[in-house]
Amino acid sequence: MFNDISSPMTLLQTRRSGKPRDMTAPGPNAEQLRTILEVAARTPDHGKLAPWRFVIVREDQRDALAALLERAYRADKPQAGRLEIEAMHQFAHQAPTLVVALSSPKAESKIPLWEQELSVGAAIMNLLNATHASGFVGGWLTGWPSYSDMVRDSFGTAEERIAGFIFIGTPGRPQDERPRPEYNNVVMNWDI
Repeated sequence: MFNDISSPMTLLQTRRSGKPRDMTAPGPNAEQLRTILEVAARTPDHGKLAPWRFVIVREDQRDALAALLERAYRADKPQAGRLEIEAMHQFAHQAPTLVVALSSPKAESKIPLWEQELSVGAAIMNLLNATHASGFVGGWLTGWPSYSDMVRDSFGTAEERIAGFIFIGTPGRPQDERPRPEYNNVVMNWDI
């Protein structure tokens, strides 16, 4: 069983992101989403900078997002084919709930940029854990839209970057496990 909420440790041990293309309704309601995002904000943050922001894209805004992605993609790749454009529209319409996570570094801070970027990743992980703890499934995608300046400019400023598109919903089909790293391949004792 994935995302087993019988205990905090069991949830972490069984945590599994969902594939946004497989997500269906329901997604979290406004109150549940607010709670999820409040949990996301309770993340390690050296200097208390909150070097991240979250932008909610409502379901009734998905056509506008699809149009934006198509315009930006065509501007970047004028020879784009039908299947590429369809993929942008499909991306915009996945899952019932979408949150765009932005890396919003504070350049004036003495806290290194690297630490601020780590905090963004931690905030998104908290968002996913809160999503799963709330009985939903979440998926963190990047891909071409995350690296488009035109797309980024519609959500933030030139100093910001899209850290990911976080899709939230209910699994539309049984989830499959994915390969996980072997413990001994990623953990070692320090030998001096």
